[in-house]
Formats: sequence, C-alpha cells, structure tokens
Amino acid sequence: MKRILFYSLSVFVMLAALSSCNRNPEKATAEKFLNGLYHYNYEDAKSVSTEETKRMVDLMAQFSAMMPDSVKQAAKKVKIDVKDVKVDGDKAVATYTTSDDAQEKKLNMIKKDDKWLVEYSKMDSTEDENATPETEEPAEQNGAETAPAEDADSTAH
Repeated sequence: MKRILFYSLSVFVMLAALSSCNRNPEKATAEKFLNGLYHYNYEDAKSVSTEETKRMVDLMAQFSAMMPDSVKQAAKKVKIDVKDVKVDGDKAVATYTTSDDAQEKKLNMIKKDDKWLVEYSKMDSTEDENATPETEEPAEQNGAETAPAEDADSTAH
C-alpha cells in the first residue's frame, strides 16, 4: 500500500513539474505582458519589458490612475489570445487578438541575457489604433470614375 501511494505521489509530482516547465517562453512573455497591460496590472507588464517599454508602461499607469473603477473592472474581463509567435534569432513577433477586438495585433519582443522581453513603443500603440484592413477597390465602376475622398489632403499638389 505504501508503495502504491509513493508511486502515485511521485507521478503527481513529476506531472506537476512537467506542466510548470514552460516550453514556449516567448508566448508566456507575450501573455504576461498583454494581460498586465490590458488588465491594468502594470507591474506584471513591466516585469517582462525592456527599459524603454517600462517607461512607456509607467506613462500608461499614470494615465490609468484617472480612469474610473468601472472601466478598470470591465478591462479585467478582456481575454487575450496569443495566436502565434514567430522567432527569428533574438527577435520575436507575437500575433494576438483580444475578446473585445478580433483584429490581429502584433507585439515585438527581443531576447536579452537569455530572457524574452517585450519591446513596445508609442508607435506600436498608434499602429494598432490606426490599423485598417487593406482592400482593393477598382478605380472605375461601371465605366465611371469614383470621386476623390473628401478627407484627402488638399495641400498636396
């Protein structure tokens, strides 16, 4: 009886140890950063960030201090889904979506001292906000040219 208990306990410990080993550290880094960022847990986000990214996260934390608690509570319900991580040497790009926005976004990471860190900048956040699906529309429809967009820059000649 003691043998069975010992073997069962040993198997349980081995399974627990194996499941805690991270086979994809890039994905784990992306998930930790994104969950921290989206759920207003900035210390978690900073723990896997480059120095420049930490400064960016600190700025976000200052702005979020002005957010009402209802917004913060709603943000905690957002689910992050890291779809894919492409590694190229010491650089990686994670592709992800969120439960409140199905559009795929990208997160850049670098490997520094054998640890994956997120490299997030102000440009990354504006690219995500300004991203639009690329569509090709013909210049002519039924033989008639389409009118130029009203919001086109009129200063360019």
